[in-house]
Amino acid sequence: MENKKQTFAILFFIVNSKKNKDGETPIYARITVDGFRSELSINRVIDCNRWDSSAGKVKGNKEDAREINDHIDTIRTKLSDHQNTLIKNNKLVTSNAVKNAYLGISERKSTIIELFKYHNKQMAEKVDIDYSNSTVTRYTTTLSHVTDFIKLNYNTNDMFLTELNYKFITEFEHYLKTVRKCNHNSTIKYIRNVRKVVNIALANEWLNKDPFLKFKGSIKEVERDFLSTEELQTVENKVFTITRLDEVRDMFVFSCYTGLAYADIAKLTKDEIEIGIDKQKWIYTHREKTETKSNIPLLPKALEIIEKYKKHPECIISGKLLPVRSNQKMNAYLKEVATLCGIAKNLTFHSARHTFATTVTLTNGVPIETVSSMLGHKNIRTTQIYAKVVEKKVSEDMKNLKNRLIKNEHKNDKKHYRQA
Repeated sequence: MENKKQTFAILFFIVNSKKNKDGETPIYARITVDGFRSELSINRVIDCNRWDSSAGKVKGNKEDAREINDHIDTIRTKLSDHQNTLIKNNKLVTSNAVKNAYLGISERKSTIIELFKYHNKQMAEKVDIDYSNSTVTRYTTTLSHVTDFIKLNYNTNDMFLTELNYKFITEFEHYLKTVRKCNHNSTIKYIRNVRKVVNIALANEWLNKDPFLKFKGSIKEVERDFLSTEELQTVENKVFTITRLDEVRDMFVFSCYTGLAYADIAKLTKDEIEIGIDKQKWIYTHREKTETKSNIPLLPKALEIIEKYKKHPECIISGKLLPVRSNQKMNAYLKEVATLCGIAKNLTFHSARHTFATTVTLTNGVPIETVSSMLGHKNIRTTQIYAKVVEKKVSEDMKNLKNRLIKNEHKNDKKHYRQA
């Protein structure tokens, strides 16, 4: 463990608020490393009038004073020795590390990075059981951010859990937004991942106080790009002579008519197409992101695309339903598709899912509960975001209609005036 040149201090003091029934005050030792404090009782008491605060010792030369002062000197030496041992063994030196070394308390899994690695390892072992690969990737990325943040802000490779506090969290938030250039919602998601790991420490009593207690961080609602009916038809009807653009357009349109995210289409196999209760073809799958069930009746346009790629060489070899390229390439090609279709919106694969929720389903009267089920949302509140978008669109359409009606009314008034 790397350690910067640190400040280290030991102070002995009395705690008047903890007097015993005989009016004697307990003596404590305070270890301070780089401003972080840890305290421990030295198991000695003294009358507060006999304590010399400036010297950190008992006044006078009485037998009990000599015994306590010798005990204080012994503890001071031992604490300094433990600090030197930690440095010599290239371990993380913190006030709590020195205290625990003196008390003989094990530090196993008590550092932030160690616990994060422990959590991620357990998560990786449960891929396809409790978690998806994308979830593991998100926590791996979070660990990378935490590691880089600790190195930059604290000039060390790791920190003890006991050093986690409100300041650490707010500085990590600042780091994500300024150094990593993460937007607000991404920042809050990373912080929530850290919180999940911290909750493990709290549950195991490796940490006594919740550092997130006063932290308030909520996701902000964002404007979601989706295609209007006219724009979707333009994309559908556009003839592409370049194969990669033709295929990417088809994958995008397939998502517009199924609501499936990129990761869900990429893993989709022929086995996930079954005959449903209505004797028609349905997709029966689980979302990659949340592992929730998503059952979707196939609309004609989606069926048409499946049929088109039934004999595609890539699909035959891989067993996948559609020839899906990497997410990065898909989004890059979609920008070309948007340009060629004359659409000014920032077209991404995820906007196809938003198009399904708004333009294809909710706008056409499909109940929100049904849309929520097809999207694989765990909570209907997630789907209500799309309902607000539709409401806003209805409001804008009605406003335009109102303006047209007013204009027509003015025209009629002028016409009647001229005739009169």
